[in-house]
Amino acid sequence: MSDILVLYYSQGGAVRDMAQLIARGIDSVPGMRARLRTVPKVSANCEATEPEIPATGAPYVELKDLEECVGLALGSPTRFGNMAAPMKYFLDGTTSLWLKGALIGKPAAVFTSTGSQHGGNESTLLTMMLPLLHHGMLIVGLPYSEPALASTTSGGTPYGASHIGGASDDRPITEDERKLCIALGKRLATTAAKLGA
Repeated sequence: MSDILVLYYSQGGAVRDMAQLIARGIDSVPGMRARLRTVPKVSANCEATEPEIPATGAPYVELKDLEECVGLALGSPTRFGNMAAPMKYFLDGTTSLWLKGALIGKPAAVFTSTGSQHGGNESTLLTMMLPLLHHGMLIVGLPYSEPALASTTSGGTPYGASHIGGASDDRPITEDERKLCIALGKRLATTAAKLGA
């Protein structure tokens, strides 16, 4: 079995739910399985520390997770049209992998949840791609051959999976958003399998 890392940061739970749907799509591809990981919060208090193992949810990511996996799905909520600080902070610490070229040629996909329809979901997906491109990763999006991409009135873009969570992050993931998350995971895993053949 080959692992694909599903790395996410989630504050309200929507991005975590999307990560689990993407993992379902990955797991549907023979020979592939999802490895769910998260990143800790960033604190302005320099004495604040997170426990080594989170109380709930996926374990915290380590650099070896990126190195060992054959692909990456990266997810974050939108913060003013960009990824959340905890994810950016983690990615800023991946220089050692960049120096080794450890991620070159691996496929990657991105996903996000925003508070509103025009809350920056596409700009967040695009800016999440930038560090992945610097690492030499191959970006996988969602083609319009996915029927839900043409019918969605909520989230979903050709750049990656997205969800419109509402101002209080209390809107459930729609059926189209669910289908697109699963499709993105499946497409990522299929691409990784082809690249590894």
